[in-house]
Amino acid sequence: MDRLLGNVGGPKREEFAYPGASYVKVHFDRLTMLPGDYVTVSNPERTESYRYDESDPDGRWAMSITGDTAVVEVHREINPLGLRDVTGDLGIGIDRVARGESRPPPARPGREESVCGTDTSSDAVCYESKDPVAYTKSKATARLLINGTELCTGWRVGPKNRMITNNHCLTTSGEAYDTEVWFNYQCAKCGGYDVFKPTKVWGDQVLATDKTYDYTLFTVDGFPSIEKFGYLTLDTVRPGKGQELYVPQHPSGEPAKIAGNKGEAAGNCEVDNPDYTGYAAHSDVSYFCDTAGGSSGSPVISRATNRVVALHHFGGCPNSGVRGDLLAGRLRTYL
Repeated sequence: MDRLLGNVGGPKREEFAYPGASYVKVHFDRLTMLPGDYVTVSNPERTESYRYDESDPDGRWAMSITGDTAVVEVHREINPLGLRDVTGDLGIGIDRVARGESRPPPARPGREESVCGTDTSSDAVCYESKDPVAYTKSKATARLLINGTELCTGWRVGPKNRMITNNHCLTTSGEAYDTEVWFNYQCAKCGGYDVFKPTKVWGDQVLATDKTYDYTLFTVDGFPSIEKFGYLTLDTVRPGKGQELYVPQHPSGEPAKIAGNKGEAAGNCEVDNPDYTGYAAHSDVSYFCDTAGGSSGSPVISRATNRVVALHHFGGCPNSGVRGDLLAGRLRTYL
């Protein structure tokens, strides 16, 4: 993409439309404005809009616009002296556009996530009446959109401004700055296509990360806007074999789903091996809960305690996650 807006004689507004896209996201290689000027990125109805000005750095992604059209518009301060008419080096440069497809690619892979047999996961909203505890817990889970196109799942861990995902999803604060965290991205009706308007915030600082145990703990910018979605807690006890589980997630970046039905003792979403080898011996818990690319970083929750017993990261049937009790010990000082 090579677009320049707002320079002398240039356009002040441009639409980027991709019919059928789930989101559109523009990248600014240049944000050269005078004080008082700003640029907005919005949907055509202006019900979702984000503002950027001269204090924002060049070479940054704008927040995505949900839907298939993003409108970029330059707003210039009233200029009675004609200063802006002779400053030809001003302008907003757009060098890349990312868009979401119906089945977008996953983030950087660890091992491929897997559906084990028939996919029994359902839209999170399908659990609202039949399993309200699981539905409420799922609200603490968020879709991560990393660097415009890569996808993972993350979730609030503890009451403070803390999010957790896999190390193979993001590792540095620089990557966190370019990561969108989407809460409340879920279908409005069970089996429907309409979704609630998500609450989006940017990632902020990485506080801790580890490749062997495949976790990254980070904060978000705009924490007060996502506090209402609640948080999850790590279980300090390793679960036993056969213990029932459920997994809130964003497989393939789709609206929130939950694997593991209540009372499904003979189903596939239960602990297969509580002493499984991941990147290290004895590091993981294994299970056959259904996942897909983009589910990396999901919480694996015990039905007995409603606490997180594993941080999902591997597929292969059995799938597996890093033990929650190990993470609780390693992250205690941060939580």
